[in-house]
Amino acid sequence: MTTPVGEEIPMAAARKVVAGLFVSLDGVVEAPEAWHFPYVNEEMGAAVGQMHAEADTMLMGRVTYEAFAAVWPHQTGPMADAINGIRKLVASTTLHEPGWNNATVIDGDVIAAVKDLKQQPGRNINLSGSISLTRALLEFGLLDELRLLVHPLVLGTGQRLFPDGTSQVPLALTRSAVFSTGVLDLTYQPA
Repeated sequence: MTTPVGEEIPMAAARKVVAGLFVSLDGVVEAPEAWHFPYVNEEMGAAVGQMHAEADTMLMGRVTYEAFAAVWPHQTGPMADAINGIRKLVASTTLHEPGWNNATVIDGDVIAAVKDLKQQPGRNINLSGSISLTRALLEFGLLDELRLLVHPLVLGTGQRLFPDGTSQVPLALTRSAVFSTGVLDLTYQPA
């Protein structure tokens, strides 16, 4: 189901935590701003827009938050309006004053805060980027969907989503699509 940005989405019985990441074929998720733009098209825009339309909260680590906060407040258009207007929660022990519209730093235990957040009424809770946070939520069984936009590109270097030594987590593919650029849009849920 594709929902236009801004269209009302009925609330589900339980909120889902959904991580959306740009990833290369060799699993690199670091610094997508340096390699993913040649693959951006209307299909990708619609996929990312739908993910944002289904959420009322963004959860980010400090690094992703700072990257987003440096760019999005200065952008215009539907995607910028969605990102700037949404509630933003930042997992950080070093950031105290976020300074971006609707942003709050999670005080204390992030895992407990996410457990509590999932019990509150609302729509999806999105993670964009935030690699360490995505790994932790998956490890603690709090990640409901892992949405990967796999780019047809081998980077050869950079931080991978799942580095050597990552604990095994079985996943089930629940949805897939192929964009005209060769990007795979894959959605997984814990099996």
